Amino acid sequence: MLVDSPPEPRAETAPAPPNRRAIRAAGLLLSLAVLVLVAVASIAVGAKELSLEQVWHGLFEDSGTYGDVVVGERLSRTVLGLLAGAALGLAGAVLQALTRNPLADPGLLGINAGASAAVVTAITFFGVTSLNGYVWFAFGGAAAVGALVYFLGGSRGATPVRLALAGTAVSAALYGYLQAVMIMDEAALGRMRFWTVGSLASATDSVVRQVLPFLAAGTLLALALARPLNAMAMGDDTARALGAHLNRTRALSMAAATVLSGAATAACGPIVFVGLMVPHVVRSFTGPDLRWILPYATVLSPVLLLGADVVGRLVARPAELQVGIVTAVLGGPVFIFLVRRRRTAQL
Repeated sequence: MLVDSPPEPRAETAPAPPNRRAIRAAGLLLSLAVLVLVAVASIAVGAKELSLEQVWHGLFEDSGTYGDVVVGERLSRTVLGLLAGAALGLAGAVLQALTRNPLADPGLLGINAGASAAVVTAITFFGVTSLNGYVWFAFGGAAAVGALVYFLGGSRGATPVRLALAGTAVSAALYGYLQAVMIMDEAALGRMRFWTVGSLASATDSVVRQVLPFLAAGTLLALALARPLNAMAMGDDTARALGAHLNRTRALSMAAATVLSGAATAACGPIVFVGLMVPHVVRSFTGPDLRWILPYATVLSPVLLLGADVVGRLVARPAELQVGIVTAVLGGPVFIFLVRRRRTAQL
């Protein structure tokens, strides 16, 4: 007589690991929500406090009252902060991937120095005094230096090390020229002193319209370079095997970073740490995949820039601290913490 043996216990199935892509997408949506909140705070907070009702009225029912005028001015400032922050974060992420240097930012390749040198030249030798006037000089200087660094870095044979060395050398020469001109011209020194710390206070609709086409083109180009830059991160030989065109990718990356950081610097002045720090923070929870780093940097960099601008208006009320000063003060300790972490995401 056969006796049925007791059924064997069924092995418990381990729970499926969470979908990392879904988590990243949810995180990006959360980042967008935070950006909206910071943008609202940027419009509402200042020397004159505005309620959410006043902000809504100024945005959608403008009747020309004092509160509505204040909302309009702060809206231009907030929009410029959104655009410039996204541009600086994207440029920093692209340059770090291009040079394989975790300390890369627009300053490393001389772009900030080129814009600054062009502005002091416009002020001293051409008598330009308005932001609308020298924004084009700043952008032209950044573009010219970006092209020069790429040429000195070897052009078709450019390598990350050559680009970094060329950028450092050109920056040193341009900052020497900058200091010499400002010492000889006290008027240039006075005007440059405000511009070089980086500020959103001079934002106008005109400035936003001037830089918007360049920022839009640079953003689209940078986002399109995510896949080839991912391939290049695995080494030149592997990238070639995967079908990446190295010289074209390097040239387009330099072009995207130059357009983005040049336009942002032209409109706001050189603002440090945004393009350097945000890609590090993003990389710590997305990993090295640029298909996620670039969108996250586009969203979180304006959060940092606008947040720093709000802090600058609060701590020195009724005056304000320029946003470039606040990002440097806040960014320094945070970046030191990130660098000293035991597990830092690699490029």
